[in-house]
Amino acid sequence: MLFISTDEGASFQRQPLSFTLETLLFHPTEEDKLLAYSKEAKLYVSTDLGRKWTLLQERVTKDRVYCLQQVNPSPLCVFPGHLYVTCLIQNCSDKMVTAQFLGKIDHNSLSVQNDYIFVKVTTGNRTKHYISYRRNEFVQMRFPKYALPKDVQVVSTDENQVLLALQEWYQTDTYNLYESDPQGVYYSIILENVRSTKQPEENVLIDVLEVRGIKGVFLANQKEDGKVTTLITFNKGRDWEPLAPPTTDMNGKPVTCKQPDCHLHLHLRWADNPYVSGTVHTKDSAPGLIMGAGNLGSQLVEYKEEMYITSDSGRTWRQVFEEEHHILYLDHGGVIVAIKDTSIPLKILKFSVDEGHTWSVHNFTSTSVFVDGLLSEPGDETLVMTVFGHISYRSDWELVKVDFRQSFPRQCTEDDYDSWKLTNLQGEHCIMGQERTYRKRKESSLCIKGKSYTSALTAKPCQCTEKDFNCDYGFERAPSLKAEGDHCFPDFWHDPDAPPDNCHLGHTYESSTGYRKVVSNVCEGGTNKEQSAKQHSCPLLPPRGLQLGIKGQMLTVAPGDDITFVVHQEQGDTSSTRYQVDLWDGVRAIYENLTVTDEPIQHRYEKPGVYRVSVQAENSAGQDRATLYIQVTTPLQEVHLEVVPIAGRNQLVNLTAVVLPADANLTVFYWWIGDDLQPKLTLENSLLTRFPEEGEVSVTVQASNGRSTVQDSKTVRVYGEMESSVIPLSFSPNLDRFNPNIPEWREDVGRVVTKILVTGVPQDSLVTMVKPGLPTTAQLYVLPPEGVPAKRSVFVDKVHTLFHTYTQTHTSTQKIPVQQGCVYAVNRCAFTVEALRLLNTCLTRPWLRFRKLPGRNVYAQMHNEKEQEMTSPVNHSDDTQNIIQGEEFIDDDLDSQTLGNGGGTSTSLL
Repeated sequence: MLFISTDEGASFQRQPLSFTLETLLFHPTEEDKLLAYSKEAKLYVSTDLGRKWTLLQERVTKDRVYCLQQVNPSPLCVFPGHLYVTCLIQNCSDKMVTAQFLGKIDHNSLSVQNDYIFVKVTTGNRTKHYISYRRNEFVQMRFPKYALPKDVQVVSTDENQVLLALQEWYQTDTYNLYESDPQGVYYSIILENVRSTKQPEENVLIDVLEVRGIKGVFLANQKEDGKVTTLITFNKGRDWEPLAPPTTDMNGKPVTCKQPDCHLHLHLRWADNPYVSGTVHTKDSAPGLIMGAGNLGSQLVEYKEEMYITSDSGRTWRQVFEEEHHILYLDHGGVIVAIKDTSIPLKILKFSVDEGHTWSVHNFTSTSVFVDGLLSEPGDETLVMTVFGHISYRSDWELVKVDFRQSFPRQCTEDDYDSWKLTNLQGEHCIMGQERTYRKRKESSLCIKGKSYTSALTAKPCQCTEKDFNCDYGFERAPSLKAEGDHCFPDFWHDPDAPPDNCHLGHTYESSTGYRKVVSNVCEGGTNKEQSAKQHSCPLLPPRGLQLGIKGQMLTVAPGDDITFVVHQEQGDTSSTRYQVDLWDGVRAIYENLTVTDEPIQHRYEKPGVYRVSVQAENSAGQDRATLYIQVTTPLQEVHLEVVPIAGRNQLVNLTAVVLPADANLTVFYWWIGDDLQPKLTLENSLLTRFPEEGEVSVTVQASNGRSTVQDSKTVRVYGEMESSVIPLSFSPNLDRFNPNIPEWREDVGRVVTKILVTGVPQDSLVTMVKPGLPTTAQLYVLPPEGVPAKRSVFVDKVHTLFHTYTQTHTSTQKIPVQQGCVYAVNRCAFTVEALRLLNTCLTRPWLRFRKLPGRNVYAQMHNEKEQEMTSPVNHSDDTQNIIQGEEFIDDDLDSQTLGNGGGTSTSLL
């Protein structure tokens, strides 16, 4: 059920839903549009605030739905199955869905963060990662050649750069940090061995924290030789340093922790509860203010969680508490609220109005509560917060509002502020190419900063120095060569003079110097380590990484479907490359600049079959080839499972699946027998099996051809012995003319024959199974009565005796030619009551006859003589009626020795 308010929460309206809601999403630009994700993996849209819902797409992956705000009208990114596709909210039908990535992608790998879209593709044991910058074409992300990533976690995409953690092939509980160029394609390492922790549901936490409020500042926990230490960078990972310890403890006494053997270390954990802070708390509206839990020493200690604070973005620290606290910033950090992280009930909180130098205690309730979370009212300038929790584990939530506005007599003026410069641990003011000055409220001023407060004052550009440049892709610093300082050396696998992938004939490129300016660094003039004196002309590069795909990604299509082939080339020249396309049905074509113009190849296959579509890219420098197999098949309509209704234990039984339409190709069959959850897989439509246990066994078959899947199930009764329970039947050749040889006809004829062949016999004790093919034959299966397994053979013998007597009674009847109308009735009539009467008339009049089958006792003339045809009267004689319908037939006390042996009888009908 969904409740919606249109008056800012004053009242709510109940909106019934026809689906089970799991997640509700809001459109980023249009307030009246809502997206809903159901538990059935379906995506719905509403354009009237939830009053009416329209189905957009099925098979959508949870948490992988994005509205791209940069495009207008805003398209919707969905992720059905293993594909990345987009569509407009106004029209998201299958025909309007656009495949944004060529080929299948790994499940749950789609991620959209700011200007970047990430996907990954795993083939065999190798994974390739792809990125799209500002919704442009996907390109492969370039890591160092032998990084061989096992996992990749995106840390940040701020300021036109990707910062990610990559676990290389040799790592288990650590990751390496890499940063990219602005397009997110080329990556260079900035920090090794960052600690990671695995969480439930395969989530991974990387000990990296972006400090909010001041760009370029990050904290990370590095694990080397079993020791974890906390590092800080002020220039987006170009340089890392350990945290300086405070000079005094919280009581003002000097500490014994001295550099370089002792530092401050912080826990960098996210809180599982979204309503409390993690172990480190920062905020955009409070630049420079960081509070975290940790310890002093040579390494981070898990059980030590003393609280430390800095108001200059990590340059100097002070201890404030001996135990971990949850933190909340109010009024741009003008009020810091702290409440102890404990499992016991509380009634007090602490707060500071001077950036943690002094703390006051406030009783927020008269009754102690177990605190579940802290909330502030909207707006960074607010001074009102709410503590919510419960008095006991059985009670409802308790909400307590705390208003700090009464603590401040006035609004701040310019005279209430001081300024401070951002400074790194070396005392340098030029950070990220500029000197930045911020302002803070004086400790002596007790006033409200308010909504109009801004923290940043000035930003003055600096001249560029070596510290404004980092190593380029394919280069690394050599820490062991201290004499070389910050020099970047090329990796052994990298050729600095090699042309880039996007280098086209007729253009020029510069060799990399091994350096690139740190992204978002705004230094001017001075040193330019990017400038290269080596200019090269782009050579003709051979095509590499040729890919062939289908728009919509369906490799199995129906005859007559429109198909759009897409060609993509990852590397090499495209302007002078010829593309030869063979569609494998006699159609061939040659294209120029195919991957540049994005010209689609549209085609339609009329006949079912497998088509090997290929494209060959060739220029004078080399060639490449891509192949794609297309299955053109008709969707399956039905599958009929044909299996004997009864079988003996360990008897070899044939299971046959008859698929409609009969010309369906490339069908795979899945067989489930009994309670076994693991199916048997065959490419043939039949399976030989045995049933080892007695009783009723369920048999299910699924037929699938990529376009559709159909299923049928039957039940087989398995007995210990099955010697005399099957009576073969045959029919007049006239019936063959009207036998379409389809399962439905066989089932209907078998059902009718069972019903009218012998009356007075329990219907669930006889089953007639008409066999496939011509001539038309059948088998009458005799099932013992339920619950009387010991007398099963007596029951079977009675049925055989019945057919023996019935045959002897009618062999002397006058021969009359078969009437075609009765055969027609069997084939054409729907089996209603009237049709059964008609068929009964046929069976009891001119076309019931008996014919010898090879190897059986003879009740008619020999098969090489002229066959006799006979008819029985409309009303049976009294003797025959007694045999068929009398109580004697089902009398269990009847002596079986007086019945004779009918086990070899072959009864021929029609």
